[in-house]
Amino acid sequence: QVQLVESGGGLVQPGGSLRLSCGASGFRFSSYTMSWYRQGPGKERELVAVITSAGGSTNYADSVKGRFTVSRDNAKNTVYLQMNSLKPEDTAVYYCRARGQWSDYWGQGTQVTVSS
Repeated sequence: QVQLVESGGGLVQPGGSLRLSCGASGFRFSSYTMSWYRQGPGKERELVAVITSAGGSTNYADSVKGRFTVSRDNAKNTVYLQMNSLKPEDTAVYYCRARGQWSDYWGQGTQVTVSS
């Protein structure tokens, strides 16, 4: 059974940090490109960050460059999103996604709220 389980969300003040985790099971994690997406209130879901299967390449949305860092540990079947200097506009449900050659999986999301 394929599972992607996000964790680490919560309420944080502007300027603060959070680290999201996404644990994977049921598929060959090391073969999949992993991504983080988010969907804010009343907004479309948008791509935040991508990391290739071996972790050799990453890409970020312009809105998070320099503040967010995506990483992965293939031995732990986990992808991370370190979020620093958080802003109220980062408030959203954050989802992880696994894309392989033939398969595409999504997690259930974790809420991040940035507010004073």
